[in-house]
Amino acid sequence: MLTTLTIFPSIVRADNPIVQTIYTADPAPLVYNGTVYVYTGHDEDGSTWFTMNDWRVFSSTDMVNWTDYGSPLRYSAFGWASGEAWASQAINRNGKFYLYVTLQSRSLNKKVIGVAVSNSPTGPFSDALGRPLIANSGGDIDPTVYIDDDGQAYLYWGNPNLYYVKLNTDMISYSGSIVAVPMTTASFGTRTGDPNRATTYEEGPWFYKRSGLYYMVFAAGPISEHIGYSTSTSPTGPWTYRGVIMPTQGSSFTNHPGVVDFNGNSYFFYHNGALPGGGGFTRSVAVERFTYSSSGTFPTINMTTSGPSALSNLNPYVTQQAETMAWEQGVETEPSSEGGMDVGFIDNGDYIKVKGVNFGSGATSFDARVASATSGGNIEIHLGSPTGTLVGTCAVQGTGGWQTWVTKTCPVSGASGIQDLYFRFTGGINFNWWKFNQSGAVPTNTPTSPIPTNTPSSSTFPVPGTYYRLINRNSGKVADVSNRSTADGGDVLQWTSNGGTNQQWSFVSMGGGYYKIINRNSGKLLDVSNRSTADGGNILQWSDNGGLNQQWSLISLGSGYYRIVNRNSNKDMDVADCGTTDGADIRQWTWLNNNCQQWQITP
Repeated sequence: MLTTLTIFPSIVRADNPIVQTIYTADPAPLVYNGTVYVYTGHDEDGSTWFTMNDWRVFSSTDMVNWTDYGSPLRYSAFGWASGEAWASQAINRNGKFYLYVTLQSRSLNKKVIGVAVSNSPTGPFSDALGRPLIANSGGDIDPTVYIDDDGQAYLYWGNPNLYYVKLNTDMISYSGSIVAVPMTTASFGTRTGDPNRATTYEEGPWFYKRSGLYYMVFAAGPISEHIGYSTSTSPTGPWTYRGVIMPTQGSSFTNHPGVVDFNGNSYFFYHNGALPGGGGFTRSVAVERFTYSSSGTFPTINMTTSGPSALSNLNPYVTQQAETMAWEQGVETEPSSEGGMDVGFIDNGDYIKVKGVNFGSGATSFDARVASATSGGNIEIHLGSPTGTLVGTCAVQGTGGWQTWVTKTCPVSGASGIQDLYFRFTGGINFNWWKFNQSGAVPTNTPTSPIPTNTPSSSTFPVPGTYYRLINRNSGKVADVSNRSTADGGDVLQWTSNGGTNQQWSFVSMGGGYYKIINRNSGKLLDVSNRSTADGGNILQWSDNGGLNQQWSLISLGSGYYRIVNRNSNKDMDVADCGTTDGADIRQWTWLNNNCQQWQITP
């Protein structure tokens, strides 16, 4: 928690850095299924060296409000590592996510590169090899990974030199030898002030391809660093130096780039020391929007406190996570007993800002999932600023524990149009999620068609205590818990029907047309990971926690097929990319009226 933030009131108007609850560094953005995920390092508070013990992940669909998923991986997950969870990058392939990370090897006593794997972009990740993937030069840091159009994957890394290997399709091994890139001034620019270092290349490469041109963006010297770049018509060079992208700025002697295209825009991620207490060992990730020239060159990009404008407005009438925010003062996030994260450690006057909330014609009430181990407190709901128009105050009583959750409903008045929303707190409260309601409006997650009683022939469908297979109309495969897992987080995917109990599901009515869907093998519930409301949110199994992300409606399409719709997100259960093979991931997605989102429910 950056407690000194309270003495800098002017900083609250900014939206860069994008995370204020902790210090973050070395951003690595990944675009997946309509969402930008950003993997970061985590500088510990008060650090006087690169003291980093875990990686963090955040996501956004609008580029202004970011959801905190906590830590998907710690260095201690690698039994052979002694610490120093430095820069990383993630990529998806074959329905899995691979996170390449910098670590200190205990036995080799030097930096190496490891690789971890997960079924979800938000983790948890686990060591894929039980040993380093790369242990070469002693300068094996800052991995960057890209899969070319022909399917060949490349891993680059290094400080002060640059290396690469060609990864195999399993993404956890490579073919051939490690290749050292020729470090010429024509390739990486001329460094001044250091006769032992000819080029500007320092560290932190970011490798990608755009419009047929390969880019190598990198942190450049001398120290303090700036960001430069080179291009090539080949994934392995030769490289041609193109110049400076971001000059030396921002109260940190290091910098680290990450570049993605998302929803028709280009974004440049970096880090600086902009937060209170920030500096070279307590850094913070920020982002800017930019436009390439017609020939593919970068403009000069300067650090700002405003960041990019929103791509879309936030819908307050579906459940939103409290840890989704554009800015905050004083709060922290922590793992929630109900899954995902919650906002806690709240003091009087602390607040959360959520940018670009579209209230439409107006809200009449507000739901908040809260807990308190003290006598409680208040959530003041303001528009425009932490002391702006007050549209409601929600009084929260003690619940008997910081993880003893209740849902509180309170009236609001005057919240209409598009607004920046502020939750300002008094007293001792933990805050998990929130949702506004409109008087007389039909909630967007209410089933639009009745559940028929003629399929199957029972007078009640689904029949309590009966187990069903969920068969995808497009593939003919069934919903299956991977590897017959009985653990929280077991992935749900499609598989050929084999009669296993991990492919059988029962339905328990919650009233109002909603059901818990329970796996026969594990007793766990069908669940949308981290209460995601985004397209691509992963569907897995989890212990019953009462969340709306564990409730589903059935909407008849006729001919014995149904939509299976999540109550929290109003998204449909969907087979990723309309896959027809065993192992294709099952996720949530906006209704597209295709066969990949239609399910037969058969005993």
